[in-house]
Amino acid sequence: MFADTRAFSGFAVDDVRRAREFYEGKLGIRASEDHGLLTLHLAGDRPTIVYQRAGHVPAEYTILNFPVEDIDAAVDDLSARGVSMERYDGFDQDERGVMRAGGPHIAWFKDPAGNVLSVLQER
Repeated sequence: MFADTRAFSGFAVDDVRRAREFYEGKLGIRASEDHGLLTLHLAGDRPTIVYQRAGHVPAEYTILNFPVEDIDAAVDDLSARGVSMERYDGFDQDERGVMRAGGPHIAWFKDPAGNVLSVLQER
């Protein structure tokens, strides 16, 4: 039934204007706005809708993962842009906040609404 539909994902924030400033300004993602909805134009023609929701509760799981060639350079660049890496109990993260054990090297950070995002480098 849905095999040929052009599906897209979406997530909520508490303030679309602040979200746009973050996703465009800090992450460099092209964005557009229409009827109060923000669309992130991700690589690979993957539109993602960002909408404002009263009483927003941040996602406690990773909502977007950004694969990168060099995680150290990506984390350094994000840090230089004022983005802080998250630290989680029970995860062996280095001084940059990167977890290198197990699967891909990964570091987490949050958008202004508190939603969890990550950069990851596949080995």
